[in-house]
Amino acid sequence: MSKRIAFMASDAPVAQVALATLKGRYGNVPPEEAEVIVALGGDGFMLHSLHGTQGLAAPVYGMNRGTVGFLMNEYSESDLMDRLEAAEEEVINPLAMRATCVDGSVHEALAINEVSVLRAGPQAAKLRITIDGRLRLDGLVCDGALIATPAGSTAYNYSAHGPILPIGSDVLALTAIAPFRPRRWRGALVPKSAVVRFEILNPEKRPVMAEADSRAVRDVRAVEIRSDLSVQHRILFDPGHGLEERLIREQFV
Repeated sequence: MSKRIAFMASDAPVAQVALATLKGRYGNVPPEEAEVIVALGGDGFMLHSLHGTQGLAAPVYGMNRGTVGFLMNEYSESDLMDRLEAAEEEVINPLAMRATCVDGSVHEALAINEVSVLRAGPQAAKLRITIDGRLRLDGLVCDGALIATPAGSTAYNYSAHGPILPIGSDVLALTAIAPFRPRRWRGALVPKSAVVRFEILNPEKRPVMAEADSRAVRDVRAVEIRSDLSVQHRILFDPGHGLEERLIREQFV
């Protein structure tokens, strides 16, 4: 059974070649008319595609024409329709970031992988962390900290020695990045329903930036993060290669 497909591709030459080949073979419709969106690139482009199509009904099926491709399926020019029919769907909710800057401006963004606060000067950041309005850590001195979703737990979070979270788990990873004080604190697991707030102590002397899936806001003094259950990203994977399997496999390499 054929499906109406909207193909999208990164600017990488290998992705553009794949785009031309697949459009010629399977046709192409605008994303608004598609039954499924096929994204060609790496994980960064997959995140870009999910953000760009979150208001559309069609799920997104990625094929790897990038590097890591954790969120992507293997690339193949044949049997695409059969693969789409057999694909299994994962639904993930993004994080909503609300960052307040030193000048009083407020910036909001959604993040599928993680929201991070990072030092932006020569001195370490000093953070106060509250969860659901309750003070949990009064002075974390570090290069930064992040909140990661299960889908993003194998990305920056894992590089910072955070835990890998199973898809479907109702928890988020709160992970410190190069913590100096408290020296032994490496992070925590918090409920998916939690509202996490980072307050930046002495932001003029210790400037901090916030990032939501690499979209940066500079000179922040407070960052509030919560799961946005109103947004559902639908991602398709080949059978046996979904996020659940990938998350398990990553822990044994």
